[in-house]
Amino acid sequence: MIVAASLAVLLGGALLGTSLWLRSVASDVKRVDAFDGVPEADRPQKAESAKGAMNFLLLGSDTRDPENKDGSRTDTIIVLHLNKDHSKAQMISIPRDTWVFIPKSPNGKYGNTNAKINAAYAWGGVPLMIQTVEKFTGVRLDHVAIVDFSGFKEIVDALGGVEIDVPQSFTSTHSLNPDGKRHFEKGRQTMDGAAALDYARERYAFKDGDFARIQHQQQVIKAILNKAATGGTLSNPARLNSFLHATADAVTVDNTLNLVDMAMELRNLRGDDLAFFTSPTKGTGTVGSESVVFADDDKTKPFYEALRLDEALPAPTK
Repeated sequence: MIVAASLAVLLGGALLGTSLWLRSVASDVKRVDAFDGVPEADRPQKAESAKGAMNFLLLGSDTRDPENKDGSRTDTIIVLHLNKDHSKAQMISIPRDTWVFIPKSPNGKYGNTNAKINAAYAWGGVPLMIQTVEKFTGVRLDHVAIVDFSGFKEIVDALGGVEIDVPQSFTSTHSLNPDGKRHFEKGRQTMDGAAALDYARERYAFKDGDFARIQHQQQVIKAILNKAATGGTLSNPARLNSFLHATADAVTVDNTLNLVDMAMELRNLRGDDLAFFTSPTKGTGTVGSESVVFADDDKTKPFYEALRLDEALPAPTK
C-alpha cells in the first residue's frame, strides 16, 4: 500500500545529497523471484503505444515471507499503472474475492480452476499471482511489491501519523486494541499506525464490505504519499530515516526493480497525480458455499485494454 510513497521519499533523500545512504537503505529491502516459473509464452505483450509505461502488482500480505504458501492469502491486490512519461499513475484495486480463472500451480496440485483471486497466492505464491492477474486483465506486469501488514503501522508512525477524512462513523470489531474494538468518528482526524491499519483493514462494519475497505485503503495510500512528500518529512533527517527503514522492513520487491532509479523517475509524483479505480464488477453473489465478487466482463475487457494501451480510463471511483 505504501510503495509509491516510499519511492517518492527516496528521491527526497537523494536531493539532500545522501544517495549512498539511500542505496544502503534500498539494499535492505527484501527481494523475491517474482517472475520465476511464469511461462513467457502465456504472458500478454506490451502494446507499442505503451512503451515506457510501467505496471506494478502491489500486494498486501498477511505474512512476512512471500514464499510461504501455507494458507497465506492477499487481502489487498492493486495494479499500479504509470503512464509513459511517469507523470501520472492509476491504481486499480481488485477485490480479493473476485471470481477468476487461476492457472495450474507449479507443483500441479492446485489451480486450473475458477476460484477467488487471492487463492492464487496461497496456491502458488507470487508467480501464480502474477499469472492469474495477467490472465484476468490482459496487462503485462513489470514489477511486484509486497507490503507486510504487520510492518504497516510502523511506517505510519514513522511519519508522525496521517490525516484521514472518515466518511461515516463506525466501529471496527477486528482492531489491534486489546478488546478488539476501535471506534471511528466521522470527520477529518490524525491516525497513528495502529488506527490507520484498523481503518484500512475493516470490512465487516459496512454493508458493502470489501468495497468500503478498498475505498479506505485508497484514502490511506494517498495520505501516506502526501505526508511522505512534504517538507516536514524530507527536511527532518530523523523522521526520514525512520520512515525509510520502516519501509525497508515492511516491503519486498522483485529482483529486477531498482528502487533508487525508480525514485528518480517518480520525483514529482504526489497524491493529486494518483487516480483510484476499482476493477469493474457486477457485485457480490455465491458460488456453492462461497461468497464471491463477480467481474463485469462487458466492462472489464475494455477497461484493461485501455490500461494496456496507456489510454485514458473511465472516471475514477474515488
